[in-house]
Amino acid sequence: MENVESTELKVEGMTCASCANTITRFLQKNGLQDVFVDFTSGEVRFKGGSDNILSKLKTGIEDLGYHVVDESKSEEKNSFFSSLEAKFYFSLTLTIPLWLPMIFSIPILHDFYFQLAFAIPVYLLGARYFGKSAFSSLKFGTPNMDVLIFIGSSSAFFYSIAQGLLLNDFHNLFFETSSSIITLVILGNLIEQRAVQQTRSSISALIKLQPLTAKLISFFGDEKFEVITEIHTHEIRKGNYLLINSGDKIAADGIIVWGSGDTDESMLTGESLPVERQVNETVIGGSTLVSGAVKIKVISIGKESTLNQIIELVKNAQSRKPKLQKLADRITGWFVPAVLVASLITFLINFFILSNETAQSIMNSVAVLVIACPCAMGLATPTAVMVGLGRSARKGILIKGSDTLETLSTIKQIVFDKTGTLTTGDFKIKELKIIEGNSDEIKSVIVGLEKFSSHPLAKSLLKELKNSVAKTFVNVKEEKGSGIIGHDESGNIFSIGSSFINQRNSVEDEHNIYVFKNEKLIAWIDLTDEIKEGAAEVIQYFKKSGIKTIMLSGDKKERCEVVAKALGIDEYKAEQKPDEKLAFIRECVSISPTAMVGDGINDAPALAQSNLGISLSNATQVAIDSAQIILLKGNLTNLIEAFSIGKITLQTIKQNLFWAFFYNVLAIPVAAIGFLSPTIAALSMAFSDVIVVGNSLRLRSRKISGK
Repeated sequence: MENVESTELKVEGMTCASCANTITRFLQKNGLQDVFVDFTSGEVRFKGGSDNILSKLKTGIEDLGYHVVDESKSEEKNSFFSSLEAKFYFSLTLTIPLWLPMIFSIPILHDFYFQLAFAIPVYLLGARYFGKSAFSSLKFGTPNMDVLIFIGSSSAFFYSIAQGLLLNDFHNLFFETSSSIITLVILGNLIEQRAVQQTRSSISALIKLQPLTAKLISFFGDEKFEVITEIHTHEIRKGNYLLINSGDKIAADGIIVWGSGDTDESMLTGESLPVERQVNETVIGGSTLVSGAVKIKVISIGKESTLNQIIELVKNAQSRKPKLQKLADRITGWFVPAVLVASLITFLINFFILSNETAQSIMNSVAVLVIACPCAMGLATPTAVMVGLGRSARKGILIKGSDTLETLSTIKQIVFDKTGTLTTGDFKIKELKIIEGNSDEIKSVIVGLEKFSSHPLAKSLLKELKNSVAKTFVNVKEEKGSGIIGHDESGNIFSIGSSFINQRNSVEDEHNIYVFKNEKLIAWIDLTDEIKEGAAEVIQYFKKSGIKTIMLSGDKKERCEVVAKALGIDEYKAEQKPDEKLAFIRECVSISPTAMVGDGINDAPALAQSNLGISLSNATQVAIDSAQIILLKGNLTNLIEAFSIGKITLQTIKQNLFWAFFYNVLAIPVAAIGFLSPTIAALSMAFSDVIVVGNSLRLRSRKISGK
């Protein structure tokens, strides 16, 4: 499938989830894919929009009652007087006098024209605030909550005018109802907006990690001529040299070229303790140098930086909807029409069957309109997902897609790679057996070939043999899961790898690494590896949770058996080639939902094939790209946190949806039979959203089981 680039817009004027759903359905009706609309930040993303129709789409969004910000131009920030707060205070000030007749019997307060004078400005504000959005949503066939509010407030307002001007009945006036609906719904939107913004606090905290300024070093290399200049971080370029002093935030990803120090990377990686960094080691932009002083060479900026990639990953994760949210979206699609029908039926039953007065029948009908709350259903999933993803990011767990949180709760078995995942991957040479040739020559061949591999074994061998001179090879080729083959300048063929690389010509079958020259065994290596810290705790957590644990490795059966028994793993598969790993994962997936945890290049196909791929951040890039969850710093114990957060996030979503459905199922009939006035109904509707958001915010501090 062709990769379609994503388009991103900034849209102002959205106040609730219903607004976001209106824009979402409008874009989907225009054939756009992967539509994501976040009303709290104003972000709108989609795929499939060509440059030709982009202006048409922007016009359509404007017609819906929202404003598309042109980021190429400098637009003035909205003043307080155009804000939601100003609208609320304005309507509240004019609504309070309309509430006074319920308390005082002063004649002027009950006067028709007195009440009309206060009701008109509030109604006009409501008509502009709710009416434009309501009419536009109807025009595009995507009726939203504003339709209900506009009809409800208009019914009470014009009924009161008709009573006073046409029928001279000054006793059945409902101006306070019309104004109360508008005022209280705006209050609800305001509270909802502020509360939902708190669910985005983790992303906001990540964004704030980027410092505003940096110390640029000019003429680096000769301290006598070095000049330190403070510049804005937007002016940093690749290859620049920066000075970082103790207590400074690191402005960009870089390599230390001078000095050393301890960095606090907790917000980015979940690593609670400062990490020591020295010359030739990388530092992450956004982390803090807590002690020492260093000079760094910038290696990535902007969207390429680690911090921006993490922020982008969390943002993109929110745009992928879980099945529960898709169900809620479908329900809210027909919710407004259903409520309109329910309101009409309420009036007909009250007036014709129960023989209630016209005023009472209308008020019951209006109460049904304003108490119904599709926003609560719209907020149920995204608010919980935002908090869940944000909490994961703070703990050093990057989750690609909110649907992944849902998948986490379905996993019944989890497959682990051994080397680098359950074991440290930091191997030591236990024995190097020379069969043909001399030690220096064999070591030279090993280093010369292994430098072309990113496998953990290769890294360990290079570290162990760092004093050996690499032999020169041409036409080097790595075979996934087997080894590396290279031709030297004399035409000899050397190969190094597991026994799979040349089983036909080797009687050896009990060692880790084999070295061949022209298909003849010339040496073998035995390595030792340690079980990774926390591996036993992780395995026990899954066993207690009823999730089957499996180890899948290309290593020898004897060594796999030792690790499996030490950790208490339920099942293990040894001496597996990449294609065999892939076939095994396919078999597991066909039986029950399966997660795969790996870090090597040969794990990538299996990670992609599993229901849920989990990669360690010190893994190869291809393994990271194939995974849905990345554990920063390679901290295996974060798996417990990831699964627990997934579980409680799904639990929170279900609680939110239950409340949203329960509220509407209970509230609408109660309003229909006249037990709730429209004013109380509007207040109830406003605070139903707050309950949903408040429940989601609990996720930030809820205790994680298993930790």
